[in-house]
Amino acid sequence: MGVKFIKISVCYFVIGVCLGMFMSMTGKFTFTPVHVHINLLGWTAMTLAGLIYVAFPSASETRLAKVHFWGHNLALPVMMIGLALLVSGVAAAGTAVAIGGTVMVLSIIIFAINILLNVKN
Repeated sequence: MGVKFIKISVCYFVIGVCLGMFMSMTGKFTFTPVHVHINLLGWTAMTLAGLIYVAFPSASETRLAKVHFWGHNLALPVMMIGLALLVSGVAAAGTAVAIGGTVMVLSIIIFAINILLNVKN
């Protein structure tokens, strides 16, 4: 799972950087919260999770790691599309942000449980 996390994190990194470049070129920074969250939750958090899973294969090989991966990767696009719509004035998109955010938090809690249970001295 570690390598999968690292590879998908690079995709989020490209998306986040391209969004940042777009905002810089247009001078419109409406999507700053989306840019920040894609870089933090997509690039940084997933890269670190991937490196932890590479360093501790016992945690990487669990069902919890798979649930973490899929939960994180389903939640982030839902939350980010919802957030982009929300900051663009679509109030109803708050539901997508809430659902994506909740799944994201649950995925991160699953990651924490996995690490606490399966990373040994």
